[in-house]
Amino acid sequence: MMLENTPDVPRAVTMIPMGAEAQMRALPLVRDLRAAGIRTLMDYKGNMKKRLNRASKGQARFAVLLGEDELAKSIATVRDLDSGDQTEVALDALVTHFQSGH
Repeated sequence: MMLENTPDVPRAVTMIPMGAEAQMRALPLVRDLRAAGIRTLMDYKGNMKKRLNRASKGQARFAVLLGEDELAKSIATVRDLDSGDQTEVALDALVTHFQSGH
C-alpha cells in the first residue's frame, strides 16, 4: 500500500552537548526548539563520532554541537549532516536559525 498525500515529516535536529556544563546549557535550548515546533533530540552518550553517526542514521538533518569552546563564545556549531557544512550560530538565535529554513 502506497502512502500518497502524506505530509512530509521534517527531519530532526540532534543536540550534541560535550561535557556536563554543555548538557546543562543544552536542556533549555532543546526545550526552546521543541516549543517552536522543531523536532529536536538530544544525544549525550559516547564520543562525538558515535553521536554524529547515530544522528545521521536516525534521520536527523542537523547536529547542534555544544562544547567548551562554543560555550565560551555563546555559540553552537550547526552541522548539516547531508552536506557536512558547518556554521556557527549564536545560542540565542538557534530557534530563528532553524525557523528560517536551515
